[in-house]
Amino acid sequence: MSDSLQVSELVAGYGKTTVLNDISFSIKPGEFVALLGPSGCGKTTLLQVLAGFIKPLSGSLIVEDTDITELPPEQRNMAMVFQSYALWPHMTVFQNIAYALKLRKLGKAEIEQRISHILGLVNLTDYVHRSVTDLSGGQRQRVALARALAVEPSLLLLDEPLSNLDARVRASVRHEIKALQKRLGFTAIMVTHDQEEAMSMADKIIILNNGKIEQAGTPESLYCSPATPFVADFMGAENKLTGTVLRKNDGTELFLDQLNKTVPLTRTSGDRYEGKVDVYFRSNEVSLSFKDDSDEIDHQASGIVLQTAYMGQSYRHSIQLGGSTCVIDHPVAINEKSLIQISLPPEALHIYPAASEVESA
Repeated sequence: MSDSLQVSELVAGYGKTTVLNDISFSIKPGEFVALLGPSGCGKTTLLQVLAGFIKPLSGSLIVEDTDITELPPEQRNMAMVFQSYALWPHMTVFQNIAYALKLRKLGKAEIEQRISHILGLVNLTDYVHRSVTDLSGGQRQRVALARALAVEPSLLLLDEPLSNLDARVRASVRHEIKALQKRLGFTAIMVTHDQEEAMSMADKIIILNNGKIEQAGTPESLYCSPATPFVADFMGAENKLTGTVLRKNDGTELFLDQLNKTVPLTRTSGDRYEGKVDVYFRSNEVSLSFKDDSDEIDHQASGIVLQTAYMGQSYRHSIQLGGSTCVIDHPVAINEKSLIQISLPPEALHIYPAASEVESA
């Protein structure tokens, strides 16, 4: 089975400014892919290149064995759902969806049949003749999705489709879109800057940084095995320490500068490196306890609570660890200035060659 989309060595930009550089990836039929990254990384530009709104400087786009690199948008058999919905306010739900079908010269009976079917799928059958201005944000986004799916595109493009919705509605529509994608089996690419959104909806995530692909893979692989410090930080491992990986006859150890302490390494990426390293970990993958008079053991170290914030399911504590400050979650609040014990399990640590060593290489 051929890929739904094959992007090869794509370079694109605006004028003399290059935004995307050497982008290559493929998407299988029925796959839901999220383009994830910070503002300005190039993810929306990539979506516009795929849609045909921006002509690439070089590279190729192959959809179902057809080269579409030079084709205009209307000949690509793609549909886009925009962040702003892009619905015609003077039209009803039916008219908004029917417009694109009329452009494809479908008959009246087939148009009515398609619209009835697609509105049933998005739970808007009772709103068929309602003006879109009378709908809620979530309902408008479902109309935009129905309009895109009604033309039966080979590839559905979604440009931050949920960012204009409040948190409760966003979670509901997120579930509806994913359930619909699984039911119909369409291939989709979604732009988002929301890690949770990408993790819960996508089969594959492509993380972009400065116009290049930093890492691509399943949500699980990116979360558990981030390939670079940027991916680790972006996927939630926001705490950073520095240290040195030491290889010994009886195993590998990590000396942490800020703690002036050595911890053993097991089942961690640290055993791939030796020498100066940067160490990243997530706030919810380490634990706190009150320090007692006993000696610290294994992967434990001391810290001081600087600040506490209530996060709903837990409390987030700012902790002073030597010369660095880290954030660590704990079920109950710990008073500021308390001396506490921190447990750093080796499997929670993401370890990479030190940035200073990489830059000098």
